[in-house]
Amino acid sequence: MMDATLPRAWQALGIATLAFSANFSVWILYAVLAIDIQEQLQLSGFKLGILLSAPMLSGSLLRIPVGIWAEYTAARTLWIWQMVLTLPALLLLPFISTYAGFILIGLWIGISGVSFTLGVRYVTDWFARSQQGTALGIFGAGNAGAAISFVLLPIFVHWLDWPWTGPLYAGGLFIMLCIFVGLAPKTPHYVPRATSPWREQLIPLRESRVWRFGLYYYFVFGSFLALIMWLPQYYMQAYELPFAQAMGFTLFFVTTSSMVRALGGWLADRYGGQIVNWSVFWVCLVCLFFLSYPPTTMTIHGLERDVVLHIEVNVWLFTALMFVIGIAQGLGRASVFKVLNNYYPQQMGSVGGMVAALGGLGGFSLPILFGLVQDLLGIASGAFMVLYAVLALCMMVMFLAIRAERFRHAIEDAKANDFFRDEV
Repeated sequence: MMDATLPRAWQALGIATLAFSANFSVWILYAVLAIDIQEQLQLSGFKLGILLSAPMLSGSLLRIPVGIWAEYTAARTLWIWQMVLTLPALLLLPFISTYAGFILIGLWIGISGVSFTLGVRYVTDWFARSQQGTALGIFGAGNAGAAISFVLLPIFVHWLDWPWTGPLYAGGLFIMLCIFVGLAPKTPHYVPRATSPWREQLIPLRESRVWRFGLYYYFVFGSFLALIMWLPQYYMQAYELPFAQAMGFTLFFVTTSSMVRALGGWLADRYGGQIVNWSVFWVCLVCLFFLSYPPTTMTIHGLERDVVLHIEVNVWLFTALMFVIGIAQGLGRASVFKVLNNYYPQQMGSVGGMVAALGGLGGFSLPILFGLVQDLLGIASGAFMVLYAVLALCMMVMFLAIRAERFRHAIEDAKANDFFRDEV
């Protein structure tokens, strides 16, 4: 690892964060365009969920092989090729008119989601372990690239036919590609590359700890992705807001959640990722309890007259609760990777790719579940019922894992004490 005080380390971090922002804005392109696509194709909630999930699926699954590949080849080189391969999909978008076509293009656009895994591998080569939480937190703030879409796309859609936003984004990504090629420093030659067979990179995946971290990331990142995709239409459906206001509220959620990620990395460096994760889960659980409650009218039969109560989370309370959840998720996303780096500092490509893939699969599966539950129950808050259940599972697993770890340490300490007494 390099000394992070060197200018080139911070230059690498800055360019990587910008490149991730640009790619992330492309990855969630359908979050805005899906509203127009749904109107054009008259999609149900379930079909809309599948459409929103298409980029998430390919972007998540590709993180696993690309993460392993990044252990053997410079992440910078792979990142350049990733951006090159994404460009044609954006250029083809204006020529697509069918549901199947949009699904296929969405899967192609999903290549941009690989940028996170490549960026993590690229950034960790430049910083010491004591600074990994802060560095990865700053890099992860590139999630704010979603703000690019929520600010620019409504403007583009207003002046242009919405499919032509694809070529405009292709132009922006091409500019970012040129900046990256010209300014992103190459990883120093003395940073080691894996020489063992690629199958050895999969050995840590046998450990339950990796899958547990993946489950945590499924919530803190997967639900963040899913909410980015789902919130615009939720605001328009549940609160009958116009398109511009729905985009504005979603932009507020995305920006605040992304910008605190650097703070989450610093907190994880200072207090430990496990404490940050546990705190994040409790905060989100309380907020999701209220968000899950559908608008309800209750009649209480009194002695002299009936009392009618109407319970509903209005748009301002809803936005406040989403703000708190977004902040918590931002802190949690950084802390998960800080803990991961503590256990697997030399395998942040392969192991980090697996955990990132599981998180990205949350962005794939959750919108589909949102749409399915909404169609079955007929209530908009069904999406938050799904998130509440997912979070309850995460907390149960985390509690049992902590308990098992403490029990194991207690047994090891007892054995060590017995050994010491026998020696004496």
